[in-house]
Amino acid sequence: MDQTTHRSAAIRDGLGVGLAVGLSGVAFGAAAVTAGLSVPQACVLSLLAFTGASQFALTGAVGAGGDLLSAASGALLLGGRNTLYGLRMADVLRVRGPRRLVAAHGVIDETTAVALAQPTPAAARAGFTTTFATIYITWNLTTLAGALGTSALGDPAMLGLDVVGPATFLAILWPRLAASAELRRLAVGGMAIALLATPFFPPGVPVLLSALAVLVVLVR
Repeated sequence: MDQTTHRSAAIRDGLGVGLAVGLSGVAFGAAAVTAGLSVPQACVLSLLAFTGASQFALTGAVGAGGDLLSAASGALLLGGRNTLYGLRMADVLRVRGPRRLVAAHGVIDETTAVALAQPTPAAARAGFTTTFATIYITWNLTTLAGALGTSALGDPAMLGLDVVGPATFLAILWPRLAASAELRRLAVGGMAIALLATPFFPPGVPVLLSALAVLVVLVR
């Protein structure tokens, strides 16, 4: 296959993944408003944070009554994995100057996966750019749609929309759990720690403490 064919395949991959993932923004917009955020707050969070799992974690903690510090700390903890992706993607993207800030904003699970699946550096960069642009645009538009739609309902909890955030969060994590027994053991350990800590700590803190399960895996 020549370079043009590789790039075309990477662009198709990026569009497919981007649209599929970006549509989940509807669920985030609904979850954010249900948790008590306003429509502008939900939209700004998607524009600036742009990391689905962390956004759901933050709104989940806020919705449970947690303070902003513990909610933000949990979100940052989950988002920290993108830093590790960035170390790997730096060699692939090779961007310089102000463009590095834009590229760093786009380093998430899906853009990294699409880029690293490509056979050539040029195709990897095309896949990354396409995936980033597609997810970012779609995610933010659907966040707005989900937030506006939910805010128009009056009390979203009356329709059970308070479960949208946790359900979507689980859907995001499930493919990773299904692919790795080690990750499943880690998830069970983290869940046990969070459940045991819940009666004794304010909302948001048990999520932070659940990260102790990672230390057990590292020690092993």
